[in-house]
Amino acid sequence: MDSRTYFYARVSSKDQNLDRQISAFKSLGATERDIITDKESGKNLDRSGYQALKNAMLRRGDTLVIKSLDRLSRNKADIKNELQYFKDNGIRLKVIDLPTTMMNLPEGQEWVFEMVNNILIEVLGTIAEQERETIKKRQAEGIEAAKQKGKKLGRPALTFPENWSEVYASWKAGEITAKTAMEMTETKRTSFYKLVSMTE
Repeated sequence: MDSRTYFYARVSSKDQNLDRQISAFKSLGATERDIITDKESGKNLDRSGYQALKNAMLRRGDTLVIKSLDRLSRNKADIKNELQYFKDNGIRLKVIDLPTTMMNLPEGQEWVFEMVNNILIEVLGTIAEQERETIKKRQAEGIEAAKQKGKKLGRPALTFPENWSEVYASWKAGEITAKTAMEMTETKRTSFYKLVSMTE
């Protein structure tokens, strides 16, 4: 079976324009039927055009052309995984913004692409790992800073008002209404009944 070349363009929202990517493809000889597009965020890979391309169209020996790596995804770990997938499935990826990937090499020189691909996978994997570590570190620092400021994360613990015993006793004896008891103890309805359940 003849190998085919597909072109994938993506913008993040409906009102953004695909023209720049499509015209770059057409200058490489792409026809409309070879161009797959998505107008969806690059935060994950769950996009109808891309999934159709990957699962139903691309075959071993085919080539996929994109304008830049972030058109595949904004997530470095996802890009790394996709590059690995293409490599494992014999699909060649050409990235217009990475000229080395665009070269037409003579027979027997494919190792150059293999090398470029491996470097990209390695670099993206490292960057993704660093980004994850940075996020984890920031979260830990944020929690630590909040603790030092005396902030309790999550809901504050419910404490009994000082006059709780006598107000609760009066309410229980039917001398005052729940509404009055809430006003006297300065508690909201939910808190009041929670304290009641803790007392009984």
